[in-house]
Amino acid sequence: MNKLTNMVRPGTVAVVGASSKQGKIGHTVLNNIISCGYKGKIYPINPKETEIEGIQAYQSVADLPEPIDLAVIAVPASLVPGVVEDCGRIGVKYLVIITAGFKEIGAEGLEMEKKIIETCREHGMRLLGPNVVGFIDTHTPINASFAATFPQKGEIAFLSQSGAMLVAILDWSLSSGLGFSKVVSLGNKADLSEIDFIEDAADDPNTKVILCYIEDIVDGPRFLDVASRAACKKPVIVIKSGTSQAGAQAASSHTGALAGSDLAYDVAFRQCGVIRARSMTELFNLAVAFARSPVPAGKKVAIITNSGGPGIIATDNVENYGLQMARFTKDTIDALRGTLPVEANVYNPVDVLGDAKADRYRFALQKVCADPNVDSVVVLMCPTGVTQPVETSQAILEAKKAYPEKPILAAYMGGETLARGSAMLAEGGVPCFTFPEPAISCISGLVRYNEMLQKQEEAAAQMSRIDQKGAKAVFYDVIKDNRLVLLGSEAAEVANCYGIPVAPTVLATTPEEAALEADKMGYPVVMKVASPKILHKTDVGGVIVGLKNSDEVRRAYLEIMDNVYGYMPQAVVYGVEVQKMMPKGTELIIGMTKDIQFGPLVGFGLGGIYVNLLKDVSFRLARGLTSGEVEKMLQETKAYTLLRGYRGEKPRDIAALTDVILRVAALVNDFPEITEMDINPVFAYEEGLSALDIKITIS
Repeated sequence: MNKLTNMVRPGTVAVVGASSKQGKIGHTVLNNIISCGYKGKIYPINPKETEIEGIQAYQSVADLPEPIDLAVIAVPASLVPGVVEDCGRIGVKYLVIITAGFKEIGAEGLEMEKKIIETCREHGMRLLGPNVVGFIDTHTPINASFAATFPQKGEIAFLSQSGAMLVAILDWSLSSGLGFSKVVSLGNKADLSEIDFIEDAADDPNTKVILCYIEDIVDGPRFLDVASRAACKKPVIVIKSGTSQAGAQAASSHTGALAGSDLAYDVAFRQCGVIRARSMTELFNLAVAFARSPVPAGKKVAIITNSGGPGIIATDNVENYGLQMARFTKDTIDALRGTLPVEANVYNPVDVLGDAKADRYRFALQKVCADPNVDSVVVLMCPTGVTQPVETSQAILEAKKAYPEKPILAAYMGGETLARGSAMLAEGGVPCFTFPEPAISCISGLVRYNEMLQKQEEAAAQMSRIDQKGAKAVFYDVIKDNRLVLLGSEAAEVANCYGIPVAPTVLATTPEEAALEADKMGYPVVMKVASPKILHKTDVGGVIVGLKNSDEVRRAYLEIMDNVYGYMPQAVVYGVEVQKMMPKGTELIIGMTKDIQFGPLVGFGLGGIYVNLLKDVSFRLARGLTSGEVEKMLQETKAYTLLRGYRGEKPRDIAALTDVILRVAALVNDFPEITEMDINPVFAYEEGLSALDIKITIS
């Protein structure tokens, strides 16, 4: 039994604040529960009433004659804490607090909300709200909300953090014919959140598709776990609002600056198999497609149209969405050529011409759907003087029945003339749109979900050659020194502990020590001032390159110290770092920034001085990162073209690069105190890599 079963299918419900006065929330909630056909027992609670809507009323929950599964609370905010305490004492299992006036209004409301949560935890109660419209389950049925309408029974679960959005969608659904299995208003998410209801809907046999409108995710790691499991059972489609760059957290590293406020959500959704919608229209278009269509075997799309222009638009969209135009077999082409008019196009898109009646559409559908190279079909229709929308819709429904494994979607580009045919398709389970673009977008969503299902489970990479204790010792010394930024030599030591190839780097505190270390590593070398307070070393004369012998190293040490103290006399300088100069390679960046919801994000792209200008970077969550995801990550960048070999250049060592990215992910997962990390540049060679400049910040 799902842990929320007694909430969505309660045997007993108390409405605290039930009222006999129309217009009161308590009256609407009680009436909704009664009128939806709820079969359990209902207990109105109101100290001023003895009977409401023909049902005996009670003064308080303490007076109720039996245990209560669900209490819906619609009383003034000031009274809510007391009611919650009463519910806890009598053993109520679930609460829905309709009342607003808590953390959304400020500090005073937040304190009240915290007190309510403490009471719920003390008594083992679960809470939806406060500040919610309520919830609906059409299959129980129960309507524990103050929504004005009760939706049609269906297979779509809709979870919304916005109450206004929820009631608007419910009203729209009555005219669109869309049905829901359950609808949940999430409100303040003081306890139960979208994560709990995604988990519930994933195990609900009455739900086929899960839709979410969310504004934030509080528990990122748990969301990833639950959504990953849910997406393997049924599609989870999310629209996330608040995507502007203005919300981005300020970051001092290149990687942090490149990761916008919305990027972590994008990466998280992709990695856990959630389909992200970019508009409410797309959200519900995808819902219709998933509820009414099978998942296609592949990305090859066939288009049948009675007009060239829409066919071209649809073809363009197929390419734009990363799909493929199906290439028909010779038998299919010969059959189409043998029956369709000479002027018709028998290749993809199939143009049956403007004078096509239902029989021509039926023939083209039969041949195209039977083609083994076709995974899905889009049927386009423009109204002409001879168009037969009803008969053509019947032909489409026949094709759907004959080929149940292939999605068939339609775009009827007209109004009243095609309305009856369009309605037939909707009733028969064929998604029908006004224009081609949403149909192609929906096929893209179906294909993306299928690719996620087909993807084999990849275990997170198990790293060899890792010295976690050694890295921990470095961090301990840095913290002991009251610093948050590692010196370059310390960062190099941490990288070495995790098997990340680093240009040899050593801290020297005297000219003689610097010369000795340079002799050991070999020339040429570069020397850099070691100070956590100096971010741009070159600006203060703190970097000298191309040193070829020990005398040059000694002089460089003294010159760097003179330059730094001349520019920044107050700076704390730990010495000078000596680093072996490495052969020039393709300059890349590998970095990490921390997202407040989902944890560390690993980034990769073109590095060097152009990193912020070009912003050629791709991100993945460090948590559970696999070699397959790293491969996709590389392919999303322009750098990948260079890595594969460009204009006569030999390919770079992609396998070594993949290994290093996985090692960076392992490092930042093992040490959550790392808040930012940049390796820029990383030189990529035909064989191997070399990290030159590593910056690590801890908290």
